Amino acid sequence: MMTIDTTNLQTINQALNQTRLSAPYANIPSHAEELQGKRRKDFGDFLMEAVNKMNDQQMDVSRLEEQALVDPDSIDIHDVTTAVAKAQMAMGLAKTVVDRVVTGWSEITTTR
Repeated sequence: MMTIDTTNLQTINQALNQTRLSAPYANIPSHAEELQGKRRKDFGDFLMEAVNKMNDQQMDVSRLEEQALVDPDSIDIHDVTTAVAKAQMAMGLAKTVVDRVVTGWSEITTTR
């Protein structure tokens, strides 16, 4: 039977601890440590964030259209057109996502 000298293990352990503490990056947290303090986003969070961004785009279009009607020389019509196109694309994408979620949910509930 082989015996292990515990003094050597203690010496190695102490040496490892000293090198960890004296390493130049010892105070920088790892990615896992950073994630421990943060709440992970779920699908609902991403969906609400996307809906809020879409709403902001719609509000920007309304503001630009109002500004174009009130003071036409203060704004370029191309900016209004671009904002309208972006808002329409965001609305179409949101509609597609909602339709697919509803379709997926109905498929899940009918297969049970």
